[in-house]
Amino acid sequence: MSEDRDLVLTPIGRVVRGRPRGAKDDRWQEATAEIEIVPAWAEALDGIEGFSHIWVVWWLDRFDRPPASPKVHPERRQDMPLVGLFATRSPHRPNPIALTAVRLVERRGRRLRVEGLDAFEGTPVLDLKPYLQRGDLIPEATMPAWLEQLWRSHDEEREP
Repeated sequence: MSEDRDLVLTPIGRVVRGRPRGAKDDRWQEATAEIEIVPAWAEALDGIEGFSHIWVVWWLDRFDRPPASPKVHPERRQDMPLVGLFATRSPHRPNPIALTAVRLVERRGRRLRVEGLDAFEGTPVLDLKPYLQRGDLIPEATMPAWLEQLWRSHDEEREP
């Protein structure tokens, strides 16, 4: 592919049940969602039910403007350090592509019921890939202290 050729992506499906558009702190990590694959790709699902987890590659269709800055405060929180955009999961990206590892609960024909998808209802799905214990699992992975602090803040905010 030459560098000056346009990149064209075509959704293979959509999130048809899950996070309502505009939802905020809705504990999406624990929520169930459904993805419906277009009929042309239905057979491509054969065998996916053998995996407990899959990667969902999806289009951030609500965040299609480029980032205002290459540095951000995670979640726009001033108590978090200013870091490079690529060190965050901000939805404002140069290319609005998202990737989420989810638990595959069930396959029914062209529909997949998954747990832990942070995409909204109606979101275009670009691809699915099986989660592999060998290759995807990295036990020695590390994270910066600010991220652990952010997660602690989320846990405290969610406590009753």
